[in-house]
Amino acid sequence: MKSQLTLNGNGSFHITNVTSLSYTYFPLCNTKAMKSSIGPTLSGDAKKDQHSFLLLPVTIEDLDQSPMKRNMYFRVNDSFTWSVTGQTPTQILTPDKVDLYGDFLVHKIVRKHALFTCVIESFVPANDAYQELHKITMTNTKDKPLKIKGVVGVPIFGRSAANIRDHRHVTSLLNRVKITEQGVINHPTFSFDERGHTLNDVQYAVFAKSTHHENVHRFHPTLETFKGEGQTLLDPQVVKEDVENTYQPDDVVEGYEAMAGMAYEPVSLKPGDSMSFVLSLGIATDEAELLKMSQALSVETFEALKDDTKQAWKRQLAPLSFQFTDTTLNGWLKWVTLQPILRRIYGNSFMPHHDYGLGGKGWRDLWQDLLALILMDPSNVKDMLVNNFKGVRIDGSNATIIGDEPGVFLADRNNIARTWMDHGSWPLLTTKLYLDHSGDLALLFEQVPYFQDQFTHYTKKVIKDFEPGENSLKTTNHEVYQGSVFEHLLLQNIVPYYNVGKHNNIRLEDADWNDGLDMASQQGESVAFTAFYGQNLKSLADMLTTLAAQGVETITLLKELDLLLEPVAQDAVQAKQARLKRYFDIVASGITGKKTTHKTKVLAERLGKKGEALLNQVQTNEWLEDGDEGWFNGYYDNDALPLDDVKNKDMTLTGQVFAIMSGAATDSQIKTIINSADQHLYDQTVGGYKLNTNFNEVKTNMGRLFGFAYGHKENGAMFSHMAVMYANALYKRGFVEAGYKVIDAIYRQSMNLEKAKMYPGIPEYFDPKGRGMYSYLTGSASWMILTMITEVFGVKGDVGLPVFEPKLLKTQFNDQTELTINTILHEQPIKVTYQNPLGLSFGAYEIETITVDQKHVAFTRTTFGVKLNHTLHGEHVIIKLNHKKESGKKT
Repeated sequence: MKSQLTLNGNGSFHITNVTSLSYTYFPLCNTKAMKSSIGPTLSGDAKKDQHSFLLLPVTIEDLDQSPMKRNMYFRVNDSFTWSVTGQTPTQILTPDKVDLYGDFLVHKIVRKHALFTCVIESFVPANDAYQELHKITMTNTKDKPLKIKGVVGVPIFGRSAANIRDHRHVTSLLNRVKITEQGVINHPTFSFDERGHTLNDVQYAVFAKSTHHENVHRFHPTLETFKGEGQTLLDPQVVKEDVENTYQPDDVVEGYEAMAGMAYEPVSLKPGDSMSFVLSLGIATDEAELLKMSQALSVETFEALKDDTKQAWKRQLAPLSFQFTDTTLNGWLKWVTLQPILRRIYGNSFMPHHDYGLGGKGWRDLWQDLLALILMDPSNVKDMLVNNFKGVRIDGSNATIIGDEPGVFLADRNNIARTWMDHGSWPLLTTKLYLDHSGDLALLFEQVPYFQDQFTHYTKKVIKDFEPGENSLKTTNHEVYQGSVFEHLLLQNIVPYYNVGKHNNIRLEDADWNDGLDMASQQGESVAFTAFYGQNLKSLADMLTTLAAQGVETITLLKELDLLLEPVAQDAVQAKQARLKRYFDIVASGITGKKTTHKTKVLAERLGKKGEALLNQVQTNEWLEDGDEGWFNGYYDNDALPLDDVKNKDMTLTGQVFAIMSGAATDSQIKTIINSADQHLYDQTVGGYKLNTNFNEVKTNMGRLFGFAYGHKENGAMFSHMAVMYANALYKRGFVEAGYKVIDAIYRQSMNLEKAKMYPGIPEYFDPKGRGMYSYLTGSASWMILTMITEVFGVKGDVGLPVFEPKLLKTQFNDQTELTINTILHEQPIKVTYQNPLGLSFGAYEIETITVDQKHVAFTRTTFGVKLNHTLHGEHVIIKLNHKKESGKKT
């Protein structure tokens, strides 16, 4: 049966025949960081971290195949076994009709059998507990009574994900399963680790409460006894038979795989009557906390917590909403808005596709997810920004993994020291957005320590006598050194200026944004991020110019940085390299902590020239052209040869995105890039622009991505993150119709259930068949939100003052005269309505009037939109569009 998707404007959705789809899952979590996933068959897992999995860890292939999942079985009329997963022999032969209803963040499955309907609702409460709740309701839909025996059957994994392959059986010997009145608690004795075992304090529990039973009839606390000898979880023996045993509350069973197996006495269910079971799956370090969950278990409590959870998520998403005429688009954007929040909870791990990593958040991800937070909930952003800068090393590199607690940083999730050359670029982008929206220039002068571990010289050398402990950089006098936020930003962007390769572009190091370009560390160069760093140096110069205009005449910086601020010939590759080596050697041996005072305007001029030099390097030396076609080379490989080749039609999207976004590309070049990308990268069947053309070679001199099959992941997939950044760059430079084409293609592919086979939201990429892959946890969501707010609706700031520069097309108004966005600006909620009574499109209109709460306000026209002369002190901004007096449309 074909599945169909209906998505409402508020984000709630309904998918009919959802089990006709494969590999689908839904997030269940709370901000305390209970992290779960659930599929239509109740597959998925539940955990608090890498070492505390309540349910068996799953990968994407396990979702549909493994019977080790949340389950409740029913023996019906003593004739057949039926389960909420749909995986009994009866259901495999005669499948149920299964519909999914999704909301924030409540998962509801409706299974219809010929004799009855079963509704399974699931969520993680929006409180401080590590808990899942499920309500299973059976309703007799026939005109005869049904005899139904209910059996809860939830396998409890109860240990680290590492134990899937590392001592799976041995760690089951640690299990101590205690039976309680309403379920079981498993408290393993040790956290098993041959490097050093430790007593385990994490406990795992499953409880159940029935509306039709006072007590559990039989307990089956081990997997072995639950399924029965020679039997499987598809048709367990204890469901088919009343298997006798002597287990009672307070008994403890030791040394077997744990099972929450609870069988209830059969019930006669009259026509139209319902019977419910409420299940609690919990993790805690205190048995009393788990028992408290058990005691509170009831249908009434379930419903109250469900409503609280829905409201909590809706409050969190409320600051941002779009009111397009396409209500499905509004609902889709609600799920995109949720995704950066999910990334802060899950990191890049703990989802069925994301079967790697140990948790924690990556450096790049941290800063890009803050983009969305600045636009949605900026109240605590300043503290987060300041804390994040503590991960910067004095050599300009940084810790790559951020721990769950503030100030906890690691070199890498796999304890491999690597330098991603793009990492220094993202903090400035995020900080600039914060400054523009808040006007809080004082942030730049906040004093912050630096991260210190054993690595120096961009992680290429190690301090031999380094003593692990406090990871704050100290001076030669053993005092913790602190520098300004501006100093941290400068350091991360000035070091790359000198870290150039043979062609005078910034060295690729161990990879850039594209992790798959990881085999060109000797001679590889990233032209793309050379442009980005050029833009950043110019942004730093602009910040200094703004400070100077506000009376800040001087700025103090670490004295050792003087070496990197002196002029150097732009094309002097060896001189740059030598100067950087000298700086690395100096700071590796210890810093004095002394500071130099710089004139703000002089420093701004120097940084501006360095930025321009990088942009000119890209524009002049990396442009490739062949007849009517042309684009920028994006990279050099480990043989120092260019990756892009216009004659061979080898093209990378990344090389174009940053050249356009940074200003390195001229308008004429952008037009040529658009035409070339449309010809070589655009594929409507996979949702738009691919990351690269097919190089037809396993390029061991470039990176692992070329070992992937073409069209998958970083090797030529429609990779949402870079595609959305392409849209952002095009909007930023005024090529609005081309930018709209990118976003519209992604949206329509995502919502094409027949092709994408995914729930609402934006995936990491679409595979060659058009399936959405790696749902929920993707940086593209933050960039989509950023683009929709600051470029499409054009609601942004300039050092705290509101700026409006709409880039809405006539097709988006769709014969309506108004479009509205609710967002946050200067930490205040605002509603912005664009009135377009003449039905004009971008390029044909300009802002005629602005009213705030029905009062006209003055504004100034700038090259980047109209700017109010003061901060907003009102909630509803109405902006009227009228004919543009001068033409300047770009297509």
